[in-house]
Amino acid sequence: MLQVAFIREHKVDVIKRLAKRNIDATQMIEDVIDLDEDRRALQTQLDNTLAESNSISKEIGNLFKSGKAAEANLLKAKTIQLKEDSKTLGDQLNEKAEALTNLLYKIPNVPHESVPSGNSEEDNEEIYSEGEIPKLIEGALPHWELAKKYDIIDFELGNKITGAGFPVYKGKGARLQRALISYFLDKNIEAGYTEYQLPHLVNEASCYGTGQLPDKEGQMYHDSRDDLYLIPTAEVPGTNVFRDVLLAESDLPIGITGYTPCFRREAGSYGAHVRGLNRLHQFDKVEIIRVEHPDHSYKAFDGMVEHVKGILRELKLPYRILRLCGGDTGFPSAMTYDFEVFSTAQDRWLEISSVSNFESYQANRLRLRYKNSNGKNELAHTLNGSSLALPRVLAGILENYQTEDGIQIPDVLIPYTGFDKI
Repeated sequence: MLQVAFIREHKVDVIKRLAKRNIDATQMIEDVIDLDEDRRALQTQLDNTLAESNSISKEIGNLFKSGKAAEANLLKAKTIQLKEDSKTLGDQLNEKAEALTNLLYKIPNVPHESVPSGNSEEDNEEIYSEGEIPKLIEGALPHWELAKKYDIIDFELGNKITGAGFPVYKGKGARLQRALISYFLDKNIEAGYTEYQLPHLVNEASCYGTGQLPDKEGQMYHDSRDDLYLIPTAEVPGTNVFRDVLLAESDLPIGITGYTPCFRREAGSYGAHVRGLNRLHQFDKVEIIRVEHPDHSYKAFDGMVEHVKGILRELKLPYRILRLCGGDTGFPSAMTYDFEVFSTAQDRWLEISSVSNFESYQANRLRLRYKNSNGKNELAHTLNGSSLALPRVLAGILENYQTEDGIQIPDVLIPYTGFDKI
C-alpha cells in the first residue's frame, strides 16, 4: 500500500497519477490525511497521558519512601483515572489506525510517470515486436482441434473430472508441458535466480501482502474451513518469503524462481477467445521474483524484460510487448509490460507474460525492509514476471509449429521432450 508520508507530501501528484487509472481519488486521499491527523492527535494525547501517569507513579513511590502515605494515597486516585483515560485513548487510537489501514488497502498503487492514461486493453501501447509470423499449411487448425486430433489434451475429460477450465494433458502433451516447465526453470536459474518449491495454499496475510486482497477476493478459490487460499500465481507465496524481513543492503538484489500450478475463478465468458487453453481455472506457470534496492529497480525491470525476450527468441515464437495503460495496470503495480505471442491459427495475440515493478507498494504491506548504509531502515522494491505462463505458450507452439504430418517441437525443447514431433 502507499505510505501515508508519501501521500501527505505528494497529495496533488498522487491524485493526478491515480487519475490515469480512471479513479477520482480526491476524497479517499483527503480521508487518509484526516484519519492520519486524528491518529497523530490521539497518539500525542496517549503519550502525554502515559507520561503523566509514569511521573505520578514515581512521585507516589518517593512519597511512600518519605513516609508521606496520605499524600501518596491521594495521588493514587489520579493514577487510576489516568489509566482509564489511557485505555480509552488506546482503544480510540487502534480504531483510527485500523480505519486508516483499511482505507489504504483500497487505494491502488500510483502508476509510473511513463504509464499512459487509458480505460482498457485497447489503450495499451505496443512498444516492441519481434519474429516473423509463420505461413501455415492450408487447413491449419486451432490448438484445441490439434489437441483432439493428436490426443494430447483432453478438455472433455477435464470437464468430467472437475469442470470447464481444468484440462487433462496426455502422452506427448503432458511431456511437452513438463519439458516447458523444466526449460523455463533452467533458463531462470542460468540467469541467477534461485529455485524455490512453494506452497500452493496461502493464508490471508500472504494475500494482503502482495495485494490480491482485498482487490481480487472474488477471483480466488478459498477454503473457509482453514481460511486458506489457492494461489492465483507463484508471486503470492514467493514474495511472501520476504514478509517481515529486514535485509542488509549488501543482501540486495535477490532473485528467486518457482514453478506452481495457478488457480483462478476468472473464466466465465464464452467464444473462441476463451476456448481451449486461452483461459483456464487451473494452469501452470513459472515465475521470477526480485527484491531490489529502490535506486536499481527499473534497471532490474529492464533486465527481466530482456530475459523473457531471450526465452521467446529461443522458442522462435513471434511476440510483441505492450506497456499497459493505467486502466489495465494491476492494482499493486506501478508499471507492467505484457508479452503476447501471435497465434497464427487463431489470428490473434495471446498474453503469455506480465513483468511488473511494484516499487515499494508490496514491501510496505509486507514490511520488507533493508538497512541502508546510514543504518536507517528503508522499504525495498519488489518485482515479478511470468517466465513463462504455459497454456498460451503451448497453444502458440501447437499452432505455429503445425505441419501436414504433425507438430514440430522447437529445437531448444527437444533435449527436454526426448522427441522432435507430435
